[in-house]
Amino acid sequence: HGEVRRSLDENVDLAKRQLKQLAEADISLEAVTHELEVEGVDAFTKSFESLLATLAKASKDIRAGKGPRQWYSLGRLQPVVDAQVAKLQKDDAPRRLWAKDSTLWSGEPAKRQEIHDRLGWLDVAEKMLEHSHQFTALAKDGRAHTDVVLLGMGGSSLCPDVLRNTFGAIKGHPKLHVLDTTDPATILSVRSKIRIGSTLFIVASKSGETTETLSHFAYFWEQTKGKGRQFAAITDPGSGLEKLAKENDFRWIFPNPPDIGGRYSALSYFGLVPGALMGINVVEMLERATEMAQSCADSVPVEKNPGVWLGAVMGRLALQGRNKVTLITSPKVATFGYWVEQLIAESTGKEGKGIVPIEGEPLGKPAMYGDDRLFVYMRTATDPPNRAVQALEKAGQPVITLTMRDKLDLGGEFFRWEVATAIAGSILGIDAFDQPNVQESKDNTKKVLAQFKRAGKLPAAESVAAAKAKAGIASLLAKAKRGAYFAIMAYTTRTPGSEAAIAAIRTAVRDKRKIATTAGYGPRFLHSTGQLHKGGPKTGLFLQIVQEDSKDVKIPGQPYSFSVLKQAQSLGDLQSLTSRRLPVLRVTLGRDPAAGWRALTAAAKQAVK
Repeated sequence: HGEVRRSLDENVDLAKRQLKQLAEADISLEAVTHELEVEGVDAFTKSFESLLATLAKASKDIRAGKGPRQWYSLGRLQPVVDAQVAKLQKDDAPRRLWAKDSTLWSGEPAKRQEIHDRLGWLDVAEKMLEHSHQFTALAKDGRAHTDVVLLGMGGSSLCPDVLRNTFGAIKGHPKLHVLDTTDPATILSVRSKIRIGSTLFIVASKSGETTETLSHFAYFWEQTKGKGRQFAAITDPGSGLEKLAKENDFRWIFPNPPDIGGRYSALSYFGLVPGALMGINVVEMLERATEMAQSCADSVPVEKNPGVWLGAVMGRLALQGRNKVTLITSPKVATFGYWVEQLIAESTGKEGKGIVPIEGEPLGKPAMYGDDRLFVYMRTATDPPNRAVQALEKAGQPVITLTMRDKLDLGGEFFRWEVATAIAGSILGIDAFDQPNVQESKDNTKKVLAQFKRAGKLPAAESVAAAKAKAGIASLLAKAKRGAYFAIMAYTTRTPGSEAAIAAIRTAVRDKRKIATTAGYGPRFLHSTGQLHKGGPKTGLFLQIVQEDSKDVKIPGQPYSFSVLKQAQSLGDLQSLTSRRLPVLRVTLGRDPAAGWRALTAAAKQAVK
């Protein structure tokens, strides 16, 4: 450390001469000292005021819910997550993500450009904010309509469906309906709820070639007697749908950025146009998304980066055998899982790997779960504590809690989960942006429809009546491997009765066998979990449920109806599963679906005893 040399009384004579010279040069030491004091105090004051302003803003942000909104309890799994976080930091994952470095997902030269061309979602929110005036005008113009019907599947419909269910009808704006099924009863139900002359129809398809969507368009085009000004299109530039829209004088055409895959398109026109029309402040939602993007920036370390960190947990725990990401949602955002389910399943379920999203499964007691779960609880700031979630934490299950200030924070959550899913895919070593097995069921459906055109009837498929399904379900469950999941695939009309039956079946299977359960309505789920079923881990147990439609709707310009199309889709998917030797049971509800559901529920409960 040393000692300070005494220097105060050194060279005193020299100092006196210098002071005399300064005075002769008309330089006042007193004035200079005073000036330095004033400047120093001023600089300190400004610095202090800046500090107070920063503290005031931080205080305001915390009170507004902008403080830490992510809590977690990982227990004994914390060390493996910490190791993964450190690895991602060492591998420079945040910077490479934002640099659109495709080697994060694949080292194959042939795939690099393909992946790079699908990363437009990273900055789409910022680009969409440049169109704020367009969304404001759209909300105003939309008031001329009583209803808006979104015709779309998968990534084109799930975000609008979440917005519709979350925000509900907004006074002074049209009511949004989402049609993403070929079930004739559902199509007729939507038709009965709208005033056809004052309804706007949005035809949404990235490729512009989606069979279900073009069939919906053909039906409602005929219903409106070809009034193009009642239609809008959202699609990629240069698609067949864009051409169709121009030829038929659609009121609006929204060419979406082509470098975004369907499931990553929530913050593009696909999610924002329906949201704006129904009266949601989508500009504020985009602001929340850019706020989250800044939190996930390349300069933010992995441990403090909400999107990359969540992806680290999902990816690492999946490799540890906990690949069932189980979503628990506040009633205020109950359907957010619809969108997350597709994002995770279609992005990660391939090459025999994958994360299985568990959405809508009734919440149970800790003893009802196995060791293959990661729980993510989505809540809002005003929700009371969830005792069931607290019980899971206490029991040692890994639980992540994400808190939203309000419903508009969905904008930020869309972005967080997109980052997380992309990073999880990187950890699993797969391309998170393709869907290699989705086309397969579509091709099978085309073959089935070709048979129908030739023979005038659909090919037969082995099935069992709901009332006699006990043995079949028991046999299906007996094939469960470690880490299995039970998938209900219902090509039926969605009703309160079907929802209650599915919940009861899922609960029975989960509680008695400790098997995770998923559920989806066909053909909607083909654009969501269908990729995971066929390309993911071979641990699925598949229960396909069909019904005899009492009502039907013709598809203009086609030799088959919506009912035939739906049945063909179920048969095509069945062929896809059986060709892979995956365990599947096909059950028919018969001509009385309500009675069929009751019988199937009873059979399932008996089968798991």
